[in-house]
Amino acid sequence: MSRGRLRTVLEMIKFEHSVFALPFALTGALLAARATRHGWPTLRQVLWIVVAMVAARSAAMTMNRIVDLRYDRENPRTRQRALVTGALSLEFAWLFTLLAVAVFFAAAWQLNPLAVKLAPLAIAILFFYSFTKRFTNWSHLFLGFALGISPAAAWIAVTGGLDWRMLILCAAVTLWVGGFDVLYACQDVDYDKAARLFSIPRRFGIAKALLIARGMHVGVIALLSWLALSLGLPWPSWAGIAVVAVLLAYEHSLIKADDLSKLDAAFFTVNGYISMLFLVFWGAAAAVWRI
Repeated sequence: MSRGRLRTVLEMIKFEHSVFALPFALTGALLAARATRHGWPTLRQVLWIVVAMVAARSAAMTMNRIVDLRYDRENPRTRQRALVTGALSLEFAWLFTLLAVAVFFAAAWQLNPLAVKLAPLAIAILFFYSFTKRFTNWSHLFLGFALGISPAAAWIAVTGGLDWRMLILCAAVTLWVGGFDVLYACQDVDYDKAARLFSIPRRFGIAKALLIARGMHVGVIALLSWLALSLGLPWPSWAGIAVVAVLLAYEHSLIKADDLSKLDAAFFTVNGYISMLFLVFWGAAAAVWRI
């Protein structure tokens, strides 16, 4: 594959957006190893968790582009995407999806039996999201859930089981992603109306959608606080929660109902910082955690 073609593929799957979910998965892995073994994930486990995350997300993003090809052709914002312009063929996209799914299953097999058993369910959840905007205004939460299962998946990858408290982190990630996806969807309100697609901004209007997104992100802080308390995590976790709260407040300050010009900065930059700093602070909390 040429460098130019590789760049096109990475753009199609928005490879750089892996930073959104991967740090939460790694946080789940760190907490799992510390809570159950008073140690750390092995390098082998971390490697295969990263491979599984990237492969699953690549498959999901490519499937999303395949399923939404008609809408990408019609929406002025998305007409330059690779499948629309012909830079990549539909056949290539299907083959790439199958390859990514195969890599994901191989990574799950390298981890443990429960990871392998749950791998088909994970793929089903990831693929199902692509269809939700056709029948529910709450598709943003389905996207959030698709990424939100990553901490639980990482816990399973490390331990071969699941602690119910990881579901709190899954819920927090679900609301975090769902909230910023609501913000992102504000730019497509007119097209969604014309195409009869569903979204919170289309149903409630942009002003109310911004309030709903804020409510989701308040829920994120509440859930992270609950998780820190339930695990008995030390002070770095609370510092991390404070940093996340400040960044979420800043994100919302950038976007107004009558001014979406800073949406890209809010969506890409701020959320990238949130996920990475969360990993740094909660990783530090895991390091000094007395279990």
